[in-house]
Formats: sequence, C-alpha cells, structure tokens
Amino acid sequence: MNIPAEEEKPLYSQRSEWADVVPLEQYENATPLAPIFYTDEYRDATNYFRGIVKSGEMSPRVLELTENIIRQNPGHYSAWQYRYKTLMALKSPLDDELQLMDELAIKHLKTYQVWHHRRLLVQQTRNPGPELEFIANSLQVDTKNYHTWSYRQWILAYFNDDALWSHELDFVESMLENDVRNNSAWHHRFFVVFQSGVRNGDEDREAIVRRELAFAKERIAIAPNNPSVWNYLRGVLDHAKIPYSELQAFVLPYSLPQPPLGTPPEIVDLESPLPSKDSQLPCVAAIEFMADIHEAAGGDDSVKAVELWKSLANEHDSIHKRYWEYRIAQSLKIKSAGDS
Repeated sequence: MNIPAEEEKPLYSQRSEWADVVPLEQYENATPLAPIFYTDEYRDATNYFRGIVKSGEMSPRVLELTENIIRQNPGHYSAWQYRYKTLMALKSPLDDELQLMDELAIKHLKTYQVWHHRRLLVQQTRNPGPELEFIANSLQVDTKNYHTWSYRQWILAYFNDDALWSHELDFVESMLENDVRNNSAWHHRFFVVFQSGVRNGDEDREAIVRRELAFAKERIAIAPNNPSVWNYLRGVLDHAKIPYSELQAFVLPYSLPQPPLGTPPEIVDLESPLPSKDSQLPCVAAIEFMADIHEAAGGDDSVKAVELWKSLANEHDSIHKRYWEYRIAQSLKIKSAGDS
C-alpha cells in the first residue's frame, strides 16, 4: 500500500483497527546518557512495529506499517527486513513493490537499505532488463552515487546476460562524455572491460588494452589535471603488466610547463596526443608518473625521481608536502641501504 508522504493519519495508538496489537516501548535505561528525541509519530509507529514482530504477524497492514516507518527513517534495517519477509509470505505482486522502490530510491539514493531491498526483489522477479534504464535515470540525479553504481554492477554480474552487457560500454562512455572527471564512471569502465570476463568480440585482449590506453590518453589531453583518468591509465598498465616507462614519451609533455603559444611540436605522434592549448601545466599527476618511471629504473634515475618529488612538495602540490617528503625519505633510505 503506497501512502503519500504528505498525508497525515492518526497515530496507530488512536486507530481502532490496531487495538488488538500490544505496542512495545523501546527499552532504555532509566537515565540514558544520550536519549534520542523521536517524534511522536515515529515512536508510536516503531512501538507497534515491535509488537507486530513479537507476535509474528504478516499481513497487509504490516506492509502499511513498515512503509510508514521507512518513509520516516529509510535506514531502519529491521523494518525493511520484516517488510520483505511479509511480501514473501503474502505472495504480494513484486512489480507493485518495485514501483514504490522507484520513488523511494530517488528520494533516498544514499541509503543502502533501499538498494538492498531492490536487489532482493529483482532476485525474485528475475527480470533485470528494466533495471538498467531505472539506474540510468537515477544517475541523472546523482552521477557519482556509490550505491547506484554498485547496484548496476551487481545487476550485470549476477544475471550475466549478454543482452545486459551489450550496450554497457556505450553507456559508460556517454557518462564520461557528460563529465570526464566522473571517477565512478571510470571505475565502472574498468569493471566492464577488465573485471567481468571476456565478452564476444573482445577476445583479443592486447587489442583491448591498446584501445583503452588510447581512450585514456585522449581524455588526458582534454583535461590533464583529472586524477581519475590518470588512475585509470595506471590501472590498465598494471592489469596488462606494462611498465610505466613505455608511456614516457606521452607523459613527458604533461610534466613540463606549457610551451610558448604558437610553438609547434617537433614530432606529431598520433599515439601520444599533446595537451590541449588551454591546459594548466605542469600536471601534478604527470610529474608523479615521471617520478615513478625514474624510481623504477633505479640507479642514477633515482636522483631524478627525488628532484621531481621535491618540485611537487615545494611548488606544484605543496598541500601534500608531507607525502612527497615521505617518498623522498623512503627513496634515499633504499639508496643508502644499497650503497652500504
């Protein structure tokens, strides 16, 4: 039963149809250290909920009661759990329940229990198709909501249907087109490409890695100071076990100050797109990347890594000064141990 949030009704203690239920007060010490000041409506509803749970009743009015509580407190896990058990006991139409969840999920996007309840329902209906469209609409409200993205990944992985996966890369690309800095979308792309098995047409994994490296490079060229895409680039390299040094030619221009306006590049490399003309350089992520390349090379290159970390600590990223000083100290410690 769907009760509009704005509709006011008498307290359950004032309703004759609930007279057969013995309400149970919440147990508290005589002098609680930090008493919670519940509203009269919430205290009344939860008192009757405890009475219902004690008696084990599962009926349509229990669905009305639990909806009332959930609307007041969408994080009430026990109300959600008992609601689900009641739906199963009554064999209630779950499509109706999903329609209610459409409303509550949008209102309470960051409430875990809403999404968990929806997951339980879809496991019963075995109809995941409409969920992708619902999730896409939900992401228009909050494009980076953790629970929404997690639920999308669960739908894809749990049902693992080729029809569900078929347009997923297009979807995530459209999300990145709208906001190239959407870290949740970058994470989802990595999940789709590298953590969900091999889809038809993606059997050539070396070609997939090249495609993803090119995709990341193009987005770095558009917005160099975007840590999300640099993290994605590192993730692809780590997954494919490719040394960072293989991208040195691409990364180097991003670690240097912007050349004077009108300076033509010496060599045009289509696989290493240059920063856009309005980029703010040098890029912190690129300097760190270059330092990691030099650190991995070892030897005299370690000195170059230290110089780059010093530039980050003192000039380009002083807000993280302590971290860069830690990297410098660790590098010098390792070098000292190797020299002894």
